[in-house]
Amino acid sequence: MNIKNSGLIWLWLTILVLVIDQISKQYVTNTMALYDSIAVLPFFSITYVHNLGAAFSFLADQGGWQRWFFTLIALTASIVFAVWLAKTPKENKQLSISLALLLAGAMGNLIDRALFGYVIDFLDFYVGSYHWPAFNIADSSIFIGAIFMVLDSFKKETAI
Repeated sequence: MNIKNSGLIWLWLTILVLVIDQISKQYVTNTMALYDSIAVLPFFSITYVHNLGAAFSFLADQGGWQRWFFTLIALTASIVFAVWLAKTPKENKQLSISLALLLAGAMGNLIDRALFGYVIDFLDFYVGSYHWPAFNIADSSIFIGAIFMVLDSFKKETAI
């Protein structure tokens, strides 16, 4: 495995997003009380919440077993994304960026689950009284990485 010839050259992006994710979560936890909310725009607030479940708080109301279940899923996903990134040729920039973002997001939420048993969320978008479930930088990274991956899947393969 040669880092210079593989998608691993994009690990800097994984590290950058992971650091931003963890710093933003620490800033929120150190400056706000749980459930505090700071209005930023008419449709956006910083609202500190804990997510015991997965996306949209799926399985959050279970007895605690979901912590280890989602931790295992995040760990497995991180390993899969890292191996896939290592096997992706550096010429495939879009897929490499996608995998680097997916890896950052999986690792960001993995750290939260392993350390705290929940994921720290704080980005709160809404229209009127309807609130989209709060999320974080790691979730955003997963979403953007998934979009890049879908777009990459539509690219035409060239015959070798």
